[in-house]
Amino acid sequence: MNPSTLRPFPISVVAMGPGSQGDEAPDYLPMPKDMQTFAAPYLPENVAPETVAAVMQLLGDFVVRATEAGLDGGATADLARLPAGVRDVITQSLGFGEVSAFTTAPRHWRVQETAFAGVWRVLEIADDGAILADRLETASIPAVLVDAMQECASSVLAAPEYAADCMNAPALVEEIRMQAATWQPGDAAHVINLSLLPVSEGDLDALYGWLGHREVSILSRGYGNCRITSTRLKNVWWVQYFNSMDALILNSIEIVGMPEVALAADDDFADSLERLREYLDMMAEPL
Repeated sequence: MNPSTLRPFPISVVAMGPGSQGDEAPDYLPMPKDMQTFAAPYLPENVAPETVAAVMQLLGDFVVRATEAGLDGGATADLARLPAGVRDVITQSLGFGEVSAFTTAPRHWRVQETAFAGVWRVLEIADDGAILADRLETASIPAVLVDAMQECASSVLAAPEYAADCMNAPALVEEIRMQAATWQPGDAAHVINLSLLPVSEGDLDALYGWLGHREVSILSRGYGNCRITSTRLKNVWWVQYFNSMDALILNSIEIVGMPEVALAADDDFADSLERLREYLDMMAEPL
């Protein structure tokens, strides 16, 4: 592996921006810190029967809509107006999955996959830390993340100026520009693996400076520790894998609507619906 590709990831993997830090941040949906694997959901102890009934009603209706709509059918459940106790039970019951994300513009979204793949918790946070939206959503990836990339990135990005120590940056920039201009929804991802290419420090500096790490940041623990960020150019993403020591071991650029490593799969979603039905049956037993 080329030592020059072992560069630090320039942004934090926890939520940033207004409303995401300090005492004003919402405290009932923390970002996970360790790798998550599926664990059977559980009903917290000493929950009032009426709270259990409210959770069962909401999740039961949600499962019906999700089954009918399919993974990308957009089934949702609004949690913002629920009593705090009901919302807490839903949070504890659904747990945390492998993918988390946040946006810094044009709006501040925080997204967390639940332990049920394809079922997401989606929150919008105001500048003062208030929760503007809180919902469950079914999707391979919540649309707010793709929308943020599309709204903030440019369709055309002029080539940068190159330093004297650049070797392959000009060719890589032109390849990225050409692929980004021609990529269409449904096309396969075009992947440029910088870890396998002869790139100099000047090449990497040129690419980082030109593309940047922008408004959408995603952390996926499904296949190692993978960090994904949007860039200044539409449909162009940094996809970087890190080892347990947080050292960069694979550095790539993907031209695609959303890198596959962040997406929930149809088979996993089908399993999630079955597990949710089993959980609802378990909740009904004490009633």
